[in-house]
Amino acid sequence: MSWDFIVPICLDDLVKSGAVNQYVVQDVLSAKQLPSHLNSFKAALRNQGPLCILEHFDTAYSVLKHCRTVDVAVKEDTLELLIQVVRGLSVSLPTLLLSGSLSAVNRKQQLNAIKMSVFLLCKLTETLESDSYREDIVTAPSKGRKKDKVAGKGLLQWDSDRETVLQCLTQLLQLDIRTLWSLSLVEEEFVSCVTCCCYKLLENPTISHMKSKSTRDAIIHVLGIMVKKYNHMLGACVKVIQLLQHFEQLASVCAQAVSAWSTDYGVKAIVGEIMREIGQKSSEELAREGSGVKAFSSFLSELRTLVPEIMIPNISVLLTHLEGESPSLRVAVCEVLGEVLVRVLTGDKLDDSARADRDRFLDTLQEHIHDAHAHVRARVLQVYTRIVNSKALPLNRYTEVMELTVGRLGDKSVHVCKSAIQLLAAFIAHNPYSCKLSSKDLKKPLEKETAKLKEMRDAQREQEPVAVITAADLWEAMKPEVELTVKAHLEPSSEDERDKEEEENEGEEERSDRETAVQIAQLLRENKYRKAISLYMRAHSLFPESSFFSALDDLNTETLINGLATLFIGPEQETPEAEASNAPPTPQKEGEGGENEGRENEMKKQEMLVQYLKDTESFALQVERAIAVINNMLYWKTTTVVQEAVQFCVTAFEFSVADSVCGVRKMLPLVWSTDVAVKDAVIQAYRRLYLNPHGDNTRAKAQTLVDSLSELMVDSSLGTIQCLEEIVQEFFSNESALQSSVVQVLWERFSGKRETSALHRRAAVLLLGMAARAEREVVLSNLDTLCSVALGEKVAEDYLLARDTLVTIVNITDHVRQSKSIPFRLPMDHHLFSCLSQAVADGVVTSDPHWQPFMEQAVRLIYFLAESPDQLCSRLLQRSARLLLEQITEGGELNQSQLQEGESQGSEEQVNCVSLAQVLSLCGAVAFWQVSHLERSVSAELRRRRGEKEEEEKENAPANKAKKANDSCVEEELGLVGASAEDTEAEFIRKVCETELLAEGNMLSSFLPLLVKVCSSPGRYSHPQLITAACLALSQYMMISPAVCKDNIRLLFTVLEKSTLPIVRANTIVALGDLTVRFPNILEPWTPNLYARLNDENASVRLTAITVLTQLVLKDVMKVKGQVSEVAVLLLDLEPHIASLALNFFNELSAKDNAIYNLLPDIISRLSDPERAMKEDDFNTIMKQLFSYVTKERQTESLVEKLCQRFRTAKTERQWADLAMSLSLLSVCERGFKKLQECWDCYSDKLTEPGVYQPLLSILAKLRRRAKPQFKAQVEDFEKRLTAVHTKGLENVESEGREQQMGDTQSQNMHTPQPHKGTRKTTRGRGKPKLDDTDLVTPKTTRSRPKAVITFTSDEEDEQEDDAVMAESETPKVTTPIARTRRTRLRH
Repeated sequence: MSWDFIVPICLDDLVKSGAVNQYVVQDVLSAKQLPSHLNSFKAALRNQGPLCILEHFDTAYSVLKHCRTVDVAVKEDTLELLIQVVRGLSVSLPTLLLSGSLSAVNRKQQLNAIKMSVFLLCKLTETLESDSYREDIVTAPSKGRKKDKVAGKGLLQWDSDRETVLQCLTQLLQLDIRTLWSLSLVEEEFVSCVTCCCYKLLENPTISHMKSKSTRDAIIHVLGIMVKKYNHMLGACVKVIQLLQHFEQLASVCAQAVSAWSTDYGVKAIVGEIMREIGQKSSEELAREGSGVKAFSSFLSELRTLVPEIMIPNISVLLTHLEGESPSLRVAVCEVLGEVLVRVLTGDKLDDSARADRDRFLDTLQEHIHDAHAHVRARVLQVYTRIVNSKALPLNRYTEVMELTVGRLGDKSVHVCKSAIQLLAAFIAHNPYSCKLSSKDLKKPLEKETAKLKEMRDAQREQEPVAVITAADLWEAMKPEVELTVKAHLEPSSEDERDKEEEENEGEEERSDRETAVQIAQLLRENKYRKAISLYMRAHSLFPESSFFSALDDLNTETLINGLATLFIGPEQETPEAEASNAPPTPQKEGEGGENEGRENEMKKQEMLVQYLKDTESFALQVERAIAVINNMLYWKTTTVVQEAVQFCVTAFEFSVADSVCGVRKMLPLVWSTDVAVKDAVIQAYRRLYLNPHGDNTRAKAQTLVDSLSELMVDSSLGTIQCLEEIVQEFFSNESALQSSVVQVLWERFSGKRETSALHRRAAVLLLGMAARAEREVVLSNLDTLCSVALGEKVAEDYLLARDTLVTIVNITDHVRQSKSIPFRLPMDHHLFSCLSQAVADGVVTSDPHWQPFMEQAVRLIYFLAESPDQLCSRLLQRSARLLLEQITEGGELNQSQLQEGESQGSEEQVNCVSLAQVLSLCGAVAFWQVSHLERSVSAELRRRRGEKEEEEKENAPANKAKKANDSCVEEELGLVGASAEDTEAEFIRKVCETELLAEGNMLSSFLPLLVKVCSSPGRYSHPQLITAACLALSQYMMISPAVCKDNIRLLFTVLEKSTLPIVRANTIVALGDLTVRFPNILEPWTPNLYARLNDENASVRLTAITVLTQLVLKDVMKVKGQVSEVAVLLLDLEPHIASLALNFFNELSAKDNAIYNLLPDIISRLSDPERAMKEDDFNTIMKQLFSYVTKERQTESLVEKLCQRFRTAKTERQWADLAMSLSLLSVCERGFKKLQECWDCYSDKLTEPGVYQPLLSILAKLRRRAKPQFKAQVEDFEKRLTAVHTKGLENVESEGREQQMGDTQSQNMHTPQPHKGTRKTTRGRGKPKLDDTDLVTPKTTRSRPKAVITFTSDEEDEQEDDAVMAESETPKVTTPIARTRRTRLRH
């Protein structure tokens, strides 16, 4: 064979005549000739073997040339033939290569066969891969169709054939075929032919899918062989970079390939080469590539999980990207560092170099916790989370990293906050300290151990036998003599001596600056001061920049002495311990060495203990800071952050962190969240913490569950208990052995069978009530037990337990279940009601502060559960009043008639005020629940009976009454039947309330005069508890009917304004809020009086007022008016809670359409009123908050106009400044700017004031920053106009304009005829006369109502007691009645 096959770069190169002895295709067959020649090829393959390719190369080449036009069968046959050729070569070559007896001709023949077959197979594979990908795009199935039903042309089973081709290439390339080439140097074209085919297959979009795993592994295997055996490493590096730049989805595949090549094939250098290539990418290149940056980042992130140890030597080349502009690359590099720290640089057995790398990497990560990009900050925190979870973070970095993490809780990015919470949870879960102790608990042990360490050190110093002379002491001793020598040396007479010494020193060998400094210090120790001074001065000339001699820049006695002192003593004194270690050893007695060693060991242990306590205290402080911040994050609007905060609270509680129960309690109200994800997270958290107890048996689990729930309920508020009901009720709804055991344990605790505290007994009975909500029989079957234990003879010992017992019993009533069947009630003579009556009546004459809540629950339970509760409560009132009179009678001073008529002041003073207050509280509770009973229970029963009656009538109605049936159907369609019936029932209930409840002979009516008397005479009845109870009871009486409300409303507002007791004023506000809901038309004229309490001097009253008004306004019970400005003032309240409630008020109000927008002008007018005298800074702060709710462009435009118009009515400079400042807070756009121009006349005369000019100037500055060129010119012109008026005044500017216009007119008249006399002259530009206040259009002020002067009677003027309330003329009139579509029922 005389020719050689040269692997071509291009397919067409084979038909061109090349070099001498180079193979050239002789005949390119047509498509029609191919089938016959392929048959000849098959026959030759069977007869001659794989070497037949030498003769039939042109046939396969022709198939490649006509690949797009030939049939699929032809391509399949050609592929099969080439695969057989390559397999044949793989089988025959091993024997020939091992024999070593190949002749030159045979070697050339085998080599040509290999090159030809591999070339054809690779090129055909590339072509078929392109055809397959093209066909997949063209025949892609539409939505709803299956891919296998799509018809189309293409190569059948190409996926399996692809793997077959790769397997054939692998078998051939694994052989040592390099020996067939001269000097075993494989030509680059052959390598490129194989690798390009592999890279072409990698470009398939589905190569990264799971179904292509075998193909992907085969490609990586082939390329690995080429990298290892055929010097393809550099080419592979370049190709990997190119693939990443153009195919982002190949990042994972390339990482797997590089990992396999470096580990399975031992080519570790390829990792470093690729990392260097990525590291050398400049910021400009990365900015141009776009998707390539993401691919590089993904590649590095994937590679760090596969071969982190191989990446360590080359990490430094990647660190440059940490300063680059690509956030994704910074993230990737940080993740690489984190993976190396977790998997390689971890543990205590690292050498010094590894420790240095670890610390350097940790410092780098720590810096990027404050990265400029939020995504980087979040990912770095996630990296730290993995480091902490893997216990790879050194102990000495815990506090520092945790402090940085706590700071990130305030990050503006939600993702960063989430990652910070996760990292803090990891710190708590894997911390080496004790989290159970708080920083306060650790403070005393730390102080104790620190003092002990100090004592040990002092004792050790006292036992030191040899006094150590420090260098400083030695210098102080020799300093006088040195000073004399220096002065003598610096005298002019000594210059000759210095020259001689310098000549002597010149012969000495040269030294470094450090060696010279050591020599000078040694000369000073040897008392050779003159020589030391000369050498020091000479060293300064030799080493002028050295830190040892730089102090001699200014040569004088002082600088020279200081320089010598520095060299002799050193920059810092050695520590006493170091000096002691350098001291010469002293002789010791036998046994002293062991004692000293023992003391040293104790000292080291004590130092370690103190350091541990310091680290623990620091860690506890950071945990406490984190818990405080995260507890507030539980109520963020971002769902994912709330979920992470809930998970953190669970983790902290599980690891018994101090104060973690606060977070667990705080997240409990989230069970009412409208966000399902948040609600589920809280429920799952409580299930995990409390409802999945651990124990050896069911009894132990029940005991644990009850203990944990009881701890949670101890000292909990009513709201917390109600939230817990939602979770616990679900647990008791599912019948299980654990549930029955829990109920049994609760009954044992409540009944006292097991010794337990009073708090836990109350918790047990409340938990039984929660169980009763799911299953009534839990409590109903044990009513006698409840009565005997909590409501029996010992009820007065623990009214709180009795109150909680009543709360539990309420859970068996229909009030909880909203049942539509016959109401469940107990007879009047039931033992429960006799116990209640006895307990309530007996408690009237006691002074227990807990009797009041017990009494309220008792009256509530009677009305919920008893038949004829009004009769029971009437007897209860009679019995209580009788006991009160008996108590008074026993005092021997007052009988019943004296109490009712009030004849003697001396006798009234003997009344037990506490008992009277409790009787009045009982009256108020009965009145309130009587009304509630009528409007809820009685009304519901009437509706139920009406419904049953209608059902019976329908069943019993005769069929022949068609006409009535038709009429009734029409009425039903019109909605008249039910509506008229309900109106009749409501009218009946209303009539009962107005005519019967307070009629003569009714027990309630007997106490109303007494209530009015006590409330109207605060000077006579000054006991705080009495006046408080009387006011509350009176307000509850006023709920009965509008008549009672109208008769006593003036008295109640008098108490509100004039009472000196904050608790009375606060309770009165709550009562008036309830009355506003029930009788809005009666209370509407008194609205300003309610708003006035927002300025109360007492914080608790202001807190109550803002709470009540928020509910009334947001529920649309009270109209929003200008008085809301009083709420705005509370944004700056000194009490943070009040300020937060005011902020919440406006946040909720902003959700209503245009509410704040409509109120803003009035709020500004009221707050800028000179009589209020509000500070300018306070006004600006309030306005910034309010204007933040104005976001619509149309609202902004309208507000600009309204505020500009208000300049006309403003009288003072301060009001002008406030209006201008308000304008500057708006996000003025182009339309708003036009309004500002149109309203020029409103504020132009005020521009001389800086307070007006500067805010308007800031508006124009904001507009100019984001304006387009044309609009920007308008803004600049207007700004010039503003500035001109500000500096010169409006009159001067307008006069200049008028003169200029007159000049223009005169010049124009020289060329233009004068207008006729009848023509109207223009007024534009005419100067305006200065306006005074009388010329401005001021709206007429409405006649204000004279402020009521309310005075209480004095104790001496008995005859004027009834005049202690507002006069009729002082009572506000109803001006805007509120129309109501239906009767408002009592709400509670």
